Amino acid sequence: MAITGFDHVVVRVSDFEQGVATYRDGLGLKLDRTAQSEALGIKQAFFNLPDGGFLEVVAPTSDESAVGRAVASRGEGIHTFAMAVDDLAATVAALKANDVVLIGEGGPQVFVHPKSAHGVLLQLSQKR
Repeated sequence: MAITGFDHVVVRVSDFEQGVATYRDGLGLKLDRTAQSEALGIKQAFFNLPDGGFLEVVAPTSDESAVGRAVASRGEGIHTFAMAVDDLAATVAALKANDVVLIGEGGPQVFVHPKSAHGVLLQLSQKR
């Protein structure tokens, strides 16, 4: 089990267009693409970073989505910090052995519950 590096960070915003404008126009990042996930109830904007990784801006399309509930309860801010791991199965096993609370086991990515990471939702995925 080894964390091999930064993958991306997700920032939640209440207003999608304003959030995109902040990172594109205000901070000068290049907008790569936008998307919408009906399943997750979010709009997404992706900004590739020059040294690898990317910034993802998300806004809820539904107050009942996970991002909608997070905006309502915690406001705007960092939603997820994602890291690459060398072996996801081994990482999951090691984390479970250390009593780390996980979300979404069995998929291509696993999340460390914020209660196990000082309030930060960590996403772990294996990069090939």
